[in-house]
Amino acid sequence: MAEEQLLSVYWTARSISDSIAIKEYLQEKFSQKEIDNFYNLLSSFEKIILLFPKLYPQSIKNKKTHRAVLSKQLSVFYTLSKGQITVVAVLDNRMGYSKWP
Repeated sequence: MAEEQLLSVYWTARSISDSIAIKEYLQEKFSQKEIDNFYNLLSSFEKIILLFPKLYPQSIKNKKTHRAVLSKQLSVFYTLSKGQITVVAVLDNRMGYSKWP
């Protein structure tokens, strides 16, 4: 029987700063309920990709990057490497796909 490979999730500085910027926007414009929903989406995403790392399709612009659309407003970009999932960016879809390099 093949050994299961244990994966870990690494959040880059950019993905963390993106998340903080989105949280600050939500604090300014919406209620605590929306902030809680935002963090619940990210938490669920992390659990899902640990189990199914190739679940989400590859990005149109960069075939090495996967784009996970978590809600109408939120996408997460990540890459896969041996033993690690790297979250590259968190994007508020209202900003437009062209803003992601």
